Amino acid sequence: KGPFMGFSLENLNETIISRAGGDPQQSYTAALLAEGLNKCAQKLGEEAVETVIAAVEGDKKATISETADLFYHLLVLLKSADIPLEHVMAELERRTARSGLEEKASR
Repeated sequence: KGPFMGFSLENLNETIISRAGGDPQQSYTAALLAEGLNKCAQKLGEEAVETVIAAVEGDKKATISETADLFYHLLVLLKSADIPLEHVMAELERRTARSGLEEKASR
């Protein structure tokens, strides 16, 4: 573990879950979730595009910032879709049990 690993996707996910039922006037997370899955998906798409642009432009600081936004919006989308992060992590763990090329060929 590197020094940055004190904060994890699990920590971020817990924060999102704790704010999900909050007041949309007080919480951006609650407001996004109140707008529904389509809005959450739209925001995720916007952040993905912004991350790609920053990376292609070679802007490391912006890529880091946009990736943080991307992770956040991905977890909000999962919450909106009622998909636990643990299910995604289990899928990643399953995939790492064999080589990436083997895994891709099996899809």
